Amino acid sequence: MTSVAPLLTVTGLGKSYAAPVLVDVSFDLRRGEVHALVGENGAGKTTLARILAGLTRPDAGALTLRGQPYAPRGKAEAERHGVRMVMQELNLIGHLTVAESIFLARLPHRLGWIHYRRLNAAAREILETVGLGDLDPARAVKSLGVGQQQLVEIAAGLSRRCAVLILDEPTAALTDPEVERLFAQIHKLRAAGTGILYVSHRLEEIQRIADRLSVLRDGRMIATREQRRPARETGPTPAPLSLDEIVRLMVGRELGQAIRREPNPPGPVALRVRGLRSGAVVRDVSFEARRGEILGFAGLMGSGRTETMRAIFGADRRAAGDIFLHGSAEPARLASPRDAVRHGLALLTENRKEQGLFLPLPIRANITLMALRRFSRRGGWVRDTRERREAGRWLQTLSIRCRSTEQRVAELSGGNQQKVVLARWLLRDCSILIFDEPTRGIDVGAKFEIYQLLSRLAGQGKAVILVSSDLKELLAVCDRIAVMSAGRLTATFRRDEWTQDKIMVAALSGYGRESAE
Repeated sequence: MTSVAPLLTVTGLGKSYAAPVLVDVSFDLRRGEVHALVGENGAGKTTLARILAGLTRPDAGALTLRGQPYAPRGKAEAERHGVRMVMQELNLIGHLTVAESIFLARLPHRLGWIHYRRLNAAAREILETVGLGDLDPARAVKSLGVGQQQLVEIAAGLSRRCAVLILDEPTAALTDPEVERLFAQIHKLRAAGTGILYVSHRLEEIQRIADRLSVLRDGRMIATREQRRPARETGPTPAPLSLDEIVRLMVGRELGQAIRREPNPPGPVALRVRGLRSGAVVRDVSFEARRGEILGFAGLMGSGRTETMRAIFGADRRAAGDIFLHGSAEPARLASPRDAVRHGLALLTENRKEQGLFLPLPIRANITLMALRRFSRRGGWVRDTRERREAGRWLQTLSIRCRSTEQRVAELSGGNQQKVVLARWLLRDCSILIFDEPTRGIDVGAKFEIYQLLSRLAGQGKAVILVSSDLKELLAVCDRIAVMSAGRLTATFRRDEWTQDKIMVAALSGYGRESAE
């Protein structure tokens, strides 16, 4: 049996902040392989990836790249050595164009002036590879949705040949067609000899694409397993790990059976939307959400799902349409998020970093922000003890991994940040809850807990709306699924009516109509 020399080697890596994050971590990455890295939120995956990409300095351990010592002092130095990273949390500069964001470090220029024709032509070529060929490269990044911004980040990562490409939750905001395009590019990179470190919570994807799989738990490397035999090696083909085995290694326990809701008799209408239009994306959308049900929203990227929810919540201006709440015959006045919250609506946004959290503030303040009157004395003074006690209760309820309620929310992993946003809205106790991609970037154990939470909220008589790019997630937890396509709601299916094929046909149907028009 012929061995393959490692491209990148990690030995005894350690990193601590207030507590250890990585402890004696060792692993290697080969040329032309996809090495998946999995673990619960807070297990240390992103910290390890950031060290490799030069964004964080380790406290202990050694790295080698192509057999030579490797100790990057920053992102630019790592990229000079051929190590690039596409990060889980979006790090684009909003006022730059798409083309500028992709080629920021190497803008084509002459005599100090940027050559925009060449820049935009090169951007169009790389955007085509990730399914954004029709996107104007001169468009400002801040005008894009989270999914499109994620693809722009990936396009930037693919725009330059590299020895090591680190992808941290690259598909978290992508729909199935976009995932397939990304996988096609990964296969090309693997064939060209690039080593790919693939960090993801989507275990079905990892089973499909990974050559090897390493599991982190509480900052320690628990196991590394072969998923398929390397092309240059001979010998028996290894048996890939099953989903149950991967989960057991990640969380150290059994999670039980997947959530699958039994059909419930529909309750009274809690939210009725009629003829909603907003901007150029939301076009004449009408639907009803009932108490005691989970109503899912499916659709391709750019179909208008997020924009519809923002318009309902008053975060985006409505051009037309009425919103009726709690069975009222009179439309509600929802001109702002403040109005929406006052009427019992909650919106957990898909972009938690920019729209959902105050990153410099402690966890306590982020959780209690929407209900400060409950913790205030006369004159506006906050009862600190009571506030900390309530925040601590939500830390336990949602299993948020942190040092204390006073830790800055910016220091938490992405999944634990998402749980903090969840805790804030649950504390507010709204009757109509809109969850936009609530499990994006969250590990399988935390997803299971959130599915149970959504089911409990519906069981309490609340109307729950779940927007998700993960069709399997919608099929597992929803009572009905509404499908949007090209800004219109094209179909709504009950549990006994839907199939994956029917939903995908409905998700594509609006684009044929748009072309005809």
